[in-house]
Amino acid sequence: MAVDRTTLLTMYRDMWTIRLFEDAMAAAYLEGKQPVFNIAAGPVPGEMHLAAGQEPVAVGVCAHLRREDAVAGTHRPHHFAIAKGMDLRRMAAEIFGKVTGLGRGKGGHMHLFDPETHFGCGGIVGAGIPHAVGAALAFKKQGRDNVAVAFFGDGAANQGAFHEGLNLAALWKLPVIFVVEDNAWAISVPKAKSTAIASNADRAAAYGIPGVYVGENDALAVYEAAGEAVARARRGEGPTLLEVKTDRYYGHFQGDPEVYRPKDEVPRLKANDPIDRLGRRILETGAGTQADLDAAREEARAKVDDAFRFARESPYPSPEEALMHVFAE
Repeated sequence: MAVDRTTLLTMYRDMWTIRLFEDAMAAAYLEGKQPVFNIAAGPVPGEMHLAAGQEPVAVGVCAHLRREDAVAGTHRPHHFAIAKGMDLRRMAAEIFGKVTGLGRGKGGHMHLFDPETHFGCGGIVGAGIPHAVGAALAFKKQGRDNVAVAFFGDGAANQGAFHEGLNLAALWKLPVIFVVEDNAWAISVPKAKSTAIASNADRAAAYGIPGVYVGENDALAVYEAAGEAVARARRGEGPTLLEVKTDRYYGHFQGDPEVYRPKDEVPRLKANDPIDRLGRRILETGAGTQADLDAAREEARAKVDDAFRFARESPYPSPEEALMHVFAE
C-alpha cells in the first residue's frame, strides 16, 4: 500500500508527540513520589500506564480513521488518544486532575473521554471491546460508513468479552476492527504462560473473519494491515482481527519494579526503535529530508511542552464540584 509524503510525516510527528508526552509524563509522575514511593503524592496521583515503544499500533491504525469513527482504548490509552487527534492540552489537564481537563479532572489518565474525537477508554481489561461493537452496530443501523476500533492487550484476548464481541460483530457483519497489542506481557505474565496459541490472530477463524498478524513493531506494516481492515469494514463486509507485536519500554505501571523482566530486554527493544525506523524509511524513499524530520520532532516537542504548561497552570476543580457532572443534568 502506497503512503503519501503528508501521511508519512504526520505519522512520524505523531509518534514523536506520543513518545515525548509519555517521557514527560514519566518525569512529572515521579514528582513528590520519591525517595519513598507514594502513589497518592505529587501533581499526578494514582496509577500511571505509559505506552512509549507502542506508537506504531496507534498511528498505523488511526491514520485511516475519520474524526467521526469511534475508538475504544485501554488502561494504557495515551498513544491511541493522541493518534486519534485528541486535544493535547485538555488531555494533559485531565491527567493532572485540573478543571480544564476532558472530564473536569475527575477521570484521570485511565478514563479519557472525548466526544469531539469519538474516543473513550477505561480501566477494566477488555471492556472497550463491547463498547466498540456497540458503536459499530449504531453506525450500521444509521446507514453510515463509519467504523469502530477496539484496541486491547494480548491479556484481554483471553477475556469473555473478546469472544462475545467477535461473535456478535461477525454474526451481524459490523464495521469494527479488533486490534490486539501484543507487548509480550499481560501485566507481569508472559504470553506463553497465559495464552493457548501463539497468535491471537488465528482466533479469527473461529468466527469466520480475517485474522492478520503483524510480527514487527513497524508503523508502515501496521498501516498496511489496518488499511485493508478499515476499507473492508467501510464496504460493509464486516470485522477484522489484527494482532501487532509491539514493545513496551516502561513497566506495566510507573513504580513497577519489573522483577519479572530480563534486565537486557528494554535496551534490546530500543535498539530497533520504531520512530528511528520510520525516519530511515522516509529518508531512504525520498519522502522527506532530515530537515523535515527535525521540524516534525520540534513541532511535537512544542506541542507537548505547551500541553504540560497548560495543565500545570490550570486550576483544580472546586470542592463544590465533587458531585457535579457525574450524571446528565
